[in-house]
Amino acid sequence: MFSVQLNEALELRRNQLLTKAYRAASMTPTLCARLADNLGAILRSLGEHAKHYGTIPNTAPLDSSNFHGTKEQRTARMSDLLSRVLLTQRSQFLHKINTLAEMTGDIGKDFQLAVDNVANGASMDTSVDWQVMDNAHYDLNTCMREATVMLKSFLLVLPEDQLGAFHKTVSAQMRATETSPDSSDPLIRSRRMASVGGQ
Repeated sequence: MFSVQLNEALELRRNQLLTKAYRAASMTPTLCARLADNLGAILRSLGEHAKHYGTIPNTAPLDSSNFHGTKEQRTARMSDLLSRVLLTQRSQFLHKINTLAEMTGDIGKDFQLAVDNVANGASMDTSVDWQVMDNAHYDLNTCMREATVMLKSFLLVLPEDQLGAFHKTVSAQMRATETSPDSSDPLIRSRRMASVGGQ
């Protein structure tokens, strides 16, 4: 839904329907936050379980060419360098999880700020803010793809007797995300969209 809504806003902007584009863009931060929060919960679950049980799959370093944002490219390059030079296999997995979780949170905040700047007329250059939104969307999807690969690798090496414990960890992290103070958007109750027309 996040991708669909943002693509609509970008298309409206390309067609010079700016008021409609701003209105469509103003709905995207909530969708972005839902994706970022849930992705962060999965990453924290992987890290928590790996630290506690020592279940560590092989992992490849982040590739900076898979990101569009300057900050994310720099973070990926640094992560790659550390993975190749300093970190053990165990440390590489945990470092990559932490890096992706941090990136995910930062991308969500940058996206929210760019939308706020455009919607409130506070933007110094709206084209820059629209590009930040587009880059953030791309990079958040990259983080999600990386997390998916890590989760699949993790599940391949996860012993069957740890499956229940991992499920509990994921459930606890998801519940923590749902009840976090950041999820106080008036249009969302219990992580579902409100069915109020016009909002």
